[in-house]
Amino acid sequence: MKTNLSLSLVASALIGALSHPAIASEEEAKVTETMTIFGSHNPLVLTPGSAHLISQEDLDTYKFTDIMRTLSTVPGVYVQEEDGYGLRPNIGMRGTGQNRSEKVTVMEDGVLAAPAPYASPAAYYFPTAGRMESIEVLKGSSTIKYGPRTTGGVVNLLSRQIPDADMAGMVDLSLGQDGFGKVHAYGGGQGDRVGAVAEVFHYQADGFRDINHVGGNTGFDKTDALAKVRFTSDQGAQFHQELEVKLKYSEETSNETYMGLTEEDFSSNPYSRYSASQKDQMNTDHKQVQLSHRIELTPEISLGTVAYYNAFHRNWYKASKIDGKSLGDGGIETAAAFDANPNGESLSVDIKANNRDYLSQGIQTELNAVFGDHELAFGLRLHEDEMDRFQWVDKYQLSSNYDWSLIEAGVPGTDSNRIDSANAVAVYVQDQFTVGDFNILAGLRYEDIETRRLDWGKSNPARIGAPNKDLKNSFDALLPALAATWQITDDLLILAGVQKGFAPPAPGNASGDIEESWNYEFGSRYNAGELSLEAVAFYSDYRNMHGNCTAAQGCDEEDLDNQYNAGEVDVKGLELSTAYTFNADGGVMFPLKLSYTYTDAKFANEFSSDFEVWGDVKKGYELPYLPENQLYLSVGAQTEAWQLNLATRYTDDIRTKAGAGSIPQEELIEAKTVVDLSARYFIGENQEIYFLAENLLDEAYMTTRVHGSIFAGKPRSFAAGYTVRF
Repeated sequence: MKTNLSLSLVASALIGALSHPAIASEEEAKVTETMTIFGSHNPLVLTPGSAHLISQEDLDTYKFTDIMRTLSTVPGVYVQEEDGYGLRPNIGMRGTGQNRSEKVTVMEDGVLAAPAPYASPAAYYFPTAGRMESIEVLKGSSTIKYGPRTTGGVVNLLSRQIPDADMAGMVDLSLGQDGFGKVHAYGGGQGDRVGAVAEVFHYQADGFRDINHVGGNTGFDKTDALAKVRFTSDQGAQFHQELEVKLKYSEETSNETYMGLTEEDFSSNPYSRYSASQKDQMNTDHKQVQLSHRIELTPEISLGTVAYYNAFHRNWYKASKIDGKSLGDGGIETAAAFDANPNGESLSVDIKANNRDYLSQGIQTELNAVFGDHELAFGLRLHEDEMDRFQWVDKYQLSSNYDWSLIEAGVPGTDSNRIDSANAVAVYVQDQFTVGDFNILAGLRYEDIETRRLDWGKSNPARIGAPNKDLKNSFDALLPALAATWQITDDLLILAGVQKGFAPPAPGNASGDIEESWNYEFGSRYNAGELSLEAVAFYSDYRNMHGNCTAAQGCDEEDLDNQYNAGEVDVKGLELSTAYTFNADGGVMFPLKLSYTYTDAKFANEFSSDFEVWGDVKKGYELPYLPENQLYLSVGAQTEAWQLNLATRYTDDIRTKAGAGSIPQEELIEAKTVVDLSARYFIGENQEIYFLAENLLDEAYMTTRVHGSIFAGKPRSFAAGYTVRF
């Protein structure tokens, strides 16, 4: 794909802004305002939509490294576990589905985090949650500024900010079961005009699954490194401005597979793995450069600009066929039978190198202006991304002694050999103003997108000449939103909103049909002292819903990355959340947090789809992989010297294929209740020791049925750690 937005031009544009004349500002600007959803420009308690902030204090309570455990505290958010460690999350909101977080907008520091958010939304990357400083979640009509997917909601992860002190930092060390280990350290500070921070986050585990007959590592090893430098204009300058440079690198090796277990093997040993999966391994690396600039043009007008470059490589080397059978068409059963009784015979195993490179880059800018009671925001983003699939298959023989022999080495580019790309322009305007006790938000977003698929086929790995297929598509969308809050008392407000939802079709969408919906919400929010309450009812009326075909949903190899259209879908539900802290004598406090989500999501038309989890659909069929009820409850006891917290997560029965009525056993993920425990003891003001027990009651539960096979969630595991801050 031709690169239209080179980093050199973007950097020149940002740095050139430093020389633009402006009027002096007496109020210091903060570059973080360009990265956050909530802040002085959008207070959390006044947001006209379902809004939640997971603070540093909240993150420290349980010390989770798994983003899916962290997000389970937020109502209206669904998580589907897979590997047990949260390396490749499946996150959805308000009935959108969770598959590879494809239907929500995920950002880090206000920038799209997916490797190719337009060209390949269902990607196998997610920012490392354990290094984040806070997490913002926003749903509803006030998400109009954040796209391209505006139906479900937004998750914005805030990375380590530069400390305000001259020098500050932290070291956090942890060890646990199954070879788990974590090292997290950062240090930095702020000078008169220059501030900086550097951070390293490494964690690993040997895994909780055992490969039949051969053993071996089924865990992972992942490292993130981050550095930021911020330059601030001199106090004597005509105006105040800041320029921040962010550099990030991460790499991961995880010994994961898509070969689950048969019903019989899951019942007898849910934490086993078939020997045919022992070579399965994913290797990834991610590089990021981000330049953020903010300038105060006047006390009422500011301009924030971010240029970004993300390069992501991954190769998931995993079994694709067993004795010529795909995993979803008898391959799993063949692997199971071989481990049960090899009979002196060998097993042929095709291992596919799912090798892909992703690129995402662009520039986005927002002008904020305050005129009386009106707070205006004008935004623009120029973006391009691509996914380059260059894959091959190696053929092996697995002997009855479980020894491997390479029979035929594949040639790179002879399996899947194509490039999916997208170019997008997004523009929005938003006005937030007050009329008496009413706070009104009105916005309009415009997306103009071009997609392309170049496919050279399996016989032209050198990509000589024109591709076999050159599929282009272009489309645009105009998306209005209107929301309001009514401040009834100082503590109580009513909120309501309506918004046109949108998701762009991927290059693999044969008809090029956009996802479109009208979304409505109505609720209230109450905050008084130690008590907070929020209740929001939502309804989404889809004209067309997308479904992306991935290996995570058991799709056949030839259908991977295709996108399918479901037509009309109705989603309605209710989100409840509350928090209260009881203060007892003796300085003991008892914090309580509860969140509940009810969802009713049904197809509103009849159709037949090659997308396996849909299949032949009748009107009124329920959507797959969506629980009707979810409940989270956290109770604790704490003093200045110690904390003890217990979190309980309940998830209702889930069907893995569209249907109605009782769920067939082979399509059922049974309801589960998972309990986590956290204990902390503070040694003075800057040190602590902590203990964490995940799945305290050791419930053996099912997470997914990929390729018709079953995966188990992580069993009970313990970890202990030590943290020192300076």
